Amino acid sequence: VGNLSFETTEESVRSMFEQYGVVTDCFLPTDRESGRVRGFAFVTMPAKEAEVACGKANGMELDGRMLRINEAQPKGSGGGRGGRGGGDW
Repeated sequence: VGNLSFETTEESVRSMFEQYGVVTDCFLPTDRESGRVRGFAFVTMPAKEAEVACGKANGMELDGRMLRINEAQPKGSGGGRGGRGGGDW
């Protein structure tokens, strides 16, 4: 879930996705230095429910921001990152 407001809480993201099914996990990464939410989240739910949630929640507004919803990809499979080797992005 991308384009979250820095004020968005885990509870509000979880609540939005629970409209479409069971949420088994909801994680909002925070900045190491400031402790502030980084503006995106990972929501885990059963595949069929997640597919519906992705389609319906994409473009919805939460805390004044239009959400961008897409399926998470394994780290390193983003492609197009140039010729450098591994490492954290």
